[in-house]
Amino acid sequence: MRQSGLFLLAAVMTVPMVAQVGGSTPPPSATVTQLPLSGRTAQSGSVNSVQTPISGVTSSVNTLNTSIQVQGPYAGSLPQGPFAGKLTLAEAVRRGLQYNLGSTGLNIALRQAQGQARTARSALMPNLNGNLKESVLQNDLAVLGVKAPVIPGVGKLIPSITPPFNYFDLRATLTQNIADFTALNNYRSSKEIVKADQQYAQDARDLVVLGVGGAYLQVMAAEARLGSARAQLDTATALFKQTDERRQAGLNAQIDVNRSRVQMQTQQQRLTSLENDLAKQRINLARMTGLPLGQKIEIAGTMSYAPAPAVTAEEALKEASDRRGDLKAAEAEVRAAERTLAAAKAERYPTLGLSADYGVIGTNPAQSHGTFTVTGQLRFPIWQGGKAEGDIAQAQASLDQRRAELADLKGRIEGDIRSALLDLDATSGQVEVAKSNEEVSRQTLTLTRQRFEMGVTDSVEVVQAQEGVATAELDYINSVFAHNVAKLTLARALGHAEEILAQYLP
Repeated sequence: MRQSGLFLLAAVMTVPMVAQVGGSTPPPSATVTQLPLSGRTAQSGSVNSVQTPISGVTSSVNTLNTSIQVQGPYAGSLPQGPFAGKLTLAEAVRRGLQYNLGSTGLNIALRQAQGQARTARSALMPNLNGNLKESVLQNDLAVLGVKAPVIPGVGKLIPSITPPFNYFDLRATLTQNIADFTALNNYRSSKEIVKADQQYAQDARDLVVLGVGGAYLQVMAAEARLGSARAQLDTATALFKQTDERRQAGLNAQIDVNRSRVQMQTQQQRLTSLENDLAKQRINLARMTGLPLGQKIEIAGTMSYAPAPAVTAEEALKEASDRRGDLKAAEAEVRAAERTLAAAKAERYPTLGLSADYGVIGTNPAQSHGTFTVTGQLRFPIWQGGKAEGDIAQAQASLDQRRAELADLKGRIEGDIRSALLDLDATSGQVEVAKSNEEVSRQTLTLTRQRFEMGVTDSVEVVQAQEGVATAELDYINSVFAHNVAKLTLARALGHAEEILAQYLP
């Protein structure tokens, strides 16, 4: 009887131990990871080249108002140390690509998408975990439903409350989704999102090239305008001195001196305004390239005209379709939406999962034994309250939106290229006319000053001729700037602008 009582006690003590062994659960079925409705929500900031016609009647050759509009993070950068020497266009673009916030932000978004892809992949990979338990227990056998036999005159062979006992459990657990098409398509969708973000990062580099290149050209044009204004001030000062000397000699009236003085002072004020504009343009370039704002930037380039490489609209469109990062990103967004739709439809399919564990259990490591469990589970949805239908509707809407955005982007790219080519034609003709007008106006000023020295005319005609030279020089500078911006815009429209920039702006 005593032996049988000890056997019963041992059996009761193993009850909680068995409850701790094995029993690992296969991983749950994955749910579809929905994409945002629009694929353009990840993009922030913009850089655009704007060529608008000047309305009304004007005597200026410039009939186009050219500007580069930079918005959002592309207008800023990560501050860096000073730069020694003269800044070339290539160096400015290199610094912009490295420090501008527009490309930096999308590179960070790319790293986030890569992390999300790894998370989605984890649902398809085995998950292995370890667990070590050390337990101390004391049980009430009556609560467990164990009734100990009672011997008359002796009493209970086994006490209702067991003495404290302990055990340990060291175990490794493995879970694996064998067949889960929702998780598989979620991962495929996340990989397409990574590809899209990679292409958005490339497109951001093109926008940085456009923005930084435009800012560099603005500084170059501002320096050219300032140089022209200084030359005009020298001419106006010389004319004032000449007029004053002729008045003292009795050859000119005081009104001629006053007129030349007003002209000289006007040129002085123009020079001050242009110096202010140049300083602001330098600050803008520094903000986009990470240069210290207090450093005076000296650029290496000078305002010059060079014809653009010959390219037809058909050739440009074909090149853009192969190179544009935003186009490739939009195509990847469509593929990601298609995978998401497939993941939503796969919620109706059965899934197969596996779990297993192996470990040792006992009162101590010296008195332990290996145990294991292997569980396979096939789940098949019967009714989920319309969840799958709702997920399919959301995924289909996202796919339709991305297809519409892709079609719109193709049209916008074609419009960008055709507009850039039209601007190239218009500005190249404008440069030729401006150059001719500048030569004629300089010749007119020389002849007018000779007439003034001989006393044939008064200072009014000289001032007018001088104004004509100033206007012609400004027209030429603005025309060359507009032409260079058009070439820069075409390089951006073709894609991978940093690679072909030297061909368009040598």
